[in-house]
Amino acid sequence: MTLPIPLVAVVGNPNAGKSALFNALTGARQKVGNYPGVTVERKSGKLVLADGRPVELVDLPGAYGLAPSSPDEAVTRDVLSGKFAGERRPDALLVVLDASNLDNHLRFALELRSLGLPMVVALNMIDMAERDGLKLSAQALSAELGAPVIETVAVRRRGLDPLRAALETQLGTSPAPVAIPDSVAREARRIAAAAVVSETPVRRWTHRLDRWLLHPVAGPLILALVMFTMFQAVFAWSETPVGWLESLMEWIGTEVAAALPPGTIRSLLVDGVIGGVGAVVVFLPQILILFLFILALEGTGYMVRAAFLMDRLMAGAGLSGRSFIPLLSSFACAVPGIMATRTIDNEKDRLTTILVAPLMTCSARLPVYTLIISAFIPQRDVLPGVGLQGLVMFALYLAGILGALVAALLLRKTVARGASSFFMMELPKYQLPALKDVALGLWQRAFIFLKRAGGIIMVTTVILWALASFPQAGPGQKQSEVSLAGRIATGIEVVVKPIGFNHDIALALLPSMAAREVAVSAIATVYAIDQSDEAQLEQSLAERLGKNWPLPTALAFLAWFVFAPQCISTIAVTRRETNGWKWPIFMVTYLFALAYIAAGATYWTAVALGL
Repeated sequence: MTLPIPLVAVVGNPNAGKSALFNALTGARQKVGNYPGVTVERKSGKLVLADGRPVELVDLPGAYGLAPSSPDEAVTRDVLSGKFAGERRPDALLVVLDASNLDNHLRFALELRSLGLPMVVALNMIDMAERDGLKLSAQALSAELGAPVIETVAVRRRGLDPLRAALETQLGTSPAPVAIPDSVAREARRIAAAAVVSETPVRRWTHRLDRWLLHPVAGPLILALVMFTMFQAVFAWSETPVGWLESLMEWIGTEVAAALPPGTIRSLLVDGVIGGVGAVVVFLPQILILFLFILALEGTGYMVRAAFLMDRLMAGAGLSGRSFIPLLSSFACAVPGIMATRTIDNEKDRLTTILVAPLMTCSARLPVYTLIISAFIPQRDVLPGVGLQGLVMFALYLAGILGALVAALLLRKTVARGASSFFMMELPKYQLPALKDVALGLWQRAFIFLKRAGGIIMVTTVILWALASFPQAGPGQKQSEVSLAGRIATGIEVVVKPIGFNHDIALALLPSMAAREVAVSAIATVYAIDQSDEAQLEQSLAERLGKNWPLPTALAFLAWFVFAPQCISTIAVTRRETNGWKWPIFMVTYLFALAYIAAGATYWTAVALGL
């Protein structure tokens, strides 16, 4: 009876260069197919050892551990344990590690030792590690792991002969299984540190910073401080440029009004276009300051670490750190955030992330928040350097985040029930953000905002102006009440009056479904049409709101916009990403219900407290 040739499994994390090493060892002697019963690809090939013996290599799907979080990882786990139907258990393992990211990749290697299989370690991409100033000792690493360690550069076919020799030596041995340590991450870091011969000061500083920035207690506190500083800056740094833009819009409106005779055209341009769109454009400095922080933090490498810090918190809500980047993207706009969920392998994780992404406070909410805060929250410090307005803004963003986590937890226990996925991400080194990249990012964000203001916001504002201008009010009548828009708002007001919303808000809710910023331009347009004298014309929109709205109504309006899904683009992309209308309708329904409850609770509480 002829014995089967030895089977060696090539295993490792994704992006370790595993497939490149497999291709270098097997060359053209490869077969590609699928594992029985699944769509996961199976690649196998022949390797001839120095003594002439043939060996079959099988390139297993990349995995982060023996606890699977995807079909690929499940195949790897089952093949290594000998439980995959139609696939025999490997006789040995060829473990591929990324030399430049050793501590992360060693975690899987430590788990693999528990299988009791002969093991050879390929310390791959050693040239990249050396280029980054990291020199490793393969001998020290071998002593720690109890297995041969060979330095390789797969794409250059470096180290292949020593690798064949090590496999020839290991095949047929019977190592004893090594128990998985209680803290795999801590043991991996210890072994990686023991293998370091020398490293550059940049790498040493990276590790020192990570000890603080990734600390389970200090790390989240530092992240909260960074976010708090960002929102303080949104108000503190933007005051002067916002004033410039307000003066510019006021000057343009005055000049246009002086150049045109009274009538429909002047009202359209002054009250509709300039009054409505201009009310949104003045918030451009605050949006750019927000993105200045985001782009700078991304450029330094800190945002990836923030994902790790959030992983524990998000795990409590049934999500993994994989959801952090899409949700972080949603702070700019929920549309790219929802599209970014394509990187999430777990179907239930992805669905939950899509459904809660609109709760992240996107930049479209910033004009609404800023307007109401400027009108009703006094501009004073509660502590040295800590403004009350920035504190309220921080609280609104925090409310959105906590709302998303609570919603995710409830969704994962009901309509999106299922196991959460495992999260692993490589940490980049710290660096100064490239000024060119930051400047380009700010320019793109400004262009997108102004294009949006000149597109959907202008069109919606002009339509609202037309609805709010006709029919004309008679003597003693208020234009915003007798117009078509006013009559529609009267119908909406019946529904929203119990939660403290007035006629102005009811009028703004419907057009703001196109884009949240339209709520600001809608209110500005109606107030411009209703103004009766020069004194009212010179008042800012915030000053008018402060005189016309009670504080409980303003607070309820803020609470509404924390949760309400008022964005047609978000609804459309959700339909596309979920392949139907079921989940978009569910998302809109639960978010509107949540917004109504939050606004009502805020209003009733504020009234009860005598505010």
